[in-house]
Amino acid sequence: MNEFELKYGCNPNQKPAKIFMEDGSDLPIQILNGRPGYINFLDAFNSWQLVRELKNILGEPAAASFKHVSPAGAAIGLPLSDELKKACFVDDIEGLDDSKIGCAFARARGVDRMCSFGDWIALSDPCDVVTATMIKREVSDGIIAPGYDPEALEILKTKRNGGYNIVQIDPDYVPAEQEKKQVFGVTFQQGRNNFRIDKELLEKVVTDNKDLPEEAKRDLVIALITLKYTQSNSVAFAYDGTAIGVGAGQQSRVHCTRLAGGKADTWFLRQSPKVLALPFREDIGRPDRDNCIDGYINKNEEDVTADGVWERYFSEKPEPFTDEEQRAYLDQIKGVSLGSDAFFPFSDNIERAKKSGVKYVAQPGGSVRDQQVIDCCNKYEMVMSFTGMRLFHH
Repeated sequence: MNEFELKYGCNPNQKPAKIFMEDGSDLPIQILNGRPGYINFLDAFNSWQLVRELKNILGEPAAASFKHVSPAGAAIGLPLSDELKKACFVDDIEGLDDSKIGCAFARARGVDRMCSFGDWIALSDPCDVVTATMIKREVSDGIIAPGYDPEALEILKTKRNGGYNIVQIDPDYVPAEQEKKQVFGVTFQQGRNNFRIDKELLEKVVTDNKDLPEEAKRDLVIALITLKYTQSNSVAFAYDGTAIGVGAGQQSRVHCTRLAGGKADTWFLRQSPKVLALPFREDIGRPDRDNCIDGYINKNEEDVTADGVWERYFSEKPEPFTDEEQRAYLDQIKGVSLGSDAFFPFSDNIERAKKSGVKYVAQPGGSVRDQQVIDCCNKYEMVMSFTGMRLFHH
């Protein structure tokens, strides 16, 4: 199969639509179930590159959750703490500790559960039964992986009334060195971004503190590889083998940092005793719990602890999670890593990062205000590496 007809393009009025190989060769995929759409394939091919690269560089199974061509979360297959299992709604999954790809998925899908609603999933390794069991109960558009255990495939085929999109990719496929796309009838051509992101990229430490432990190097690599496949401008926070906050597609870098930092804060606060003890009614589904937890932490559209509101979600009225309590909890967080796809033009990004427990920073450098940013890192005894490589993605 060298082409596949799509129902439509980005929007229903954009017809006809298809994916195809320009050289006439076969597509590097098999569609095992469903009928993926245009945006599904954009997410599939971008997310596959991300997890493949994480696996190749770090040697651990990796997973990603994508929405609209940017990752909501990405992770490698490290074991989950009991608190993180509960926060990710996977504390009831038997055999999770024995499945590295399952751990990677649970982490990636648990980063930003609201943004992952209706996501596209990517796995670096074949999907096993443990992982398929977790995916089955989430709202998701589809999955791409290099293979599927027979029982896992049958589990996934039951999703969406049998219409769940399941794509298998050839793990040995290597695209052409040159890539093209059209905008307004004009063809753009460039070399594919084959830049290798590994721990050696972090060797140019420009701060007074030069103590960069292996765990921080790992997390910085995860942040930077995540950014390589995130719509720019972008910033990513990483911790414990997981990209825990991604700020994508903002015109101002500090807005990226604020967005990513807020997501990272929410990830940490979801694991706090107060959130884990919320007395949800048994009839409240997972997506509604996600929305409620976000409201409880971030106090957005409604006060879920208010009279007349809490009864819709809880069996008893919970105490509010005050700003002072949240700040005290977050002040205990240390050792977070921060990556940026381009240089920080002002030190405000570092000031915001400090509030989310950032200790380690990797960015290209090259701003006329580099010294101001370095001085701000030194003020907080942070470690910052200049990578010398921009990672814009559009």
